[in-house]
Amino acid sequence: MPTTTSTIPVKVRRIQLPAPGAEPVDARVADLGSGPPVVFLHGLVGLNDHWEEVVSRVQPRVRCVMLELPLLDLPNSLCSINGVTDLTSRFLSEYLDQPAVLVGNSFGGHVALRVALERPELVSGLVLAGSSGLIEKSIVKEIQIRPSREWLSEKIGELFHDRSHMREADLDRAHKELSQRSKARAMVRLSRTARRNHLGRQMSKIETPTLLMWGRQDVVTPPEAAQQFHALLPNARLVWFDQCGHVPMVEKADEFAAELRQFVGELAGATDQP
Repeated sequence: MPTTTSTIPVKVRRIQLPAPGAEPVDARVADLGSGPPVVFLHGLVGLNDHWEEVVSRVQPRVRCVMLELPLLDLPNSLCSINGVTDLTSRFLSEYLDQPAVLVGNSFGGHVALRVALERPELVSGLVLAGSSGLIEKSIVKEIQIRPSREWLSEKIGELFHDRSHMREADLDRAHKELSQRSKARAMVRLSRTARRNHLGRQMSKIETPTLLMWGRQDVVTPPEAAQQFHALLPNARLVWFDQCGHVPMVEKADEFAAELRQFVGELAGATDQP
């Protein structure tokens, strides 16, 4: 988990997303900056504030929209990669008035890929960091009900090359949530549906321009996952970060933001061409 030092003023809105067959889902949305829209999608144990170091560096030039869904509180009918993809697509179609660049880490990257497959008209570009969808060595396979804080600290620490980025408040939150049987089961369910949704055969259908940003020391979605994405996606570029694990937006925020700014600028330039 990251150490957040950003001082950007973030105003959070709570919105309700319609969900067929279920009660509307409460989501937290932070929207700041102006320019081409970029939507940030977190992973299974992620939050909006895990993107803030990157957002603070790019928001003067782009419109940054951070979408936080209550993944571990979703009803069974939505608690899957399919359900979260549907909610995200509904958000994009109802909240934005133009296609957006989707930036996703881990499970969030998998959702971004699914949206690009199912609703390509909503997506102008993809930025994937440690995305699932091909290879994932998940801690969820051995998740414990009411895990010890020490066990969680070790498992969450595996997300980082430099564990000094792990934040105590995030560890406390994860320990509190996964001590609840319903939330631990939800995390297992979400992870299982993602692992079963292997996208290899569908990847060639995604023509959306894609930027892959990967830590060379990622042990969750290891380097061979990035190489496979790069080989299978027809319009992808791969950037490596050395001395970096599964969360490059935290461990390499400056470099991540610089690459993201360049990518969004290139897309905007291409759009402006006659």
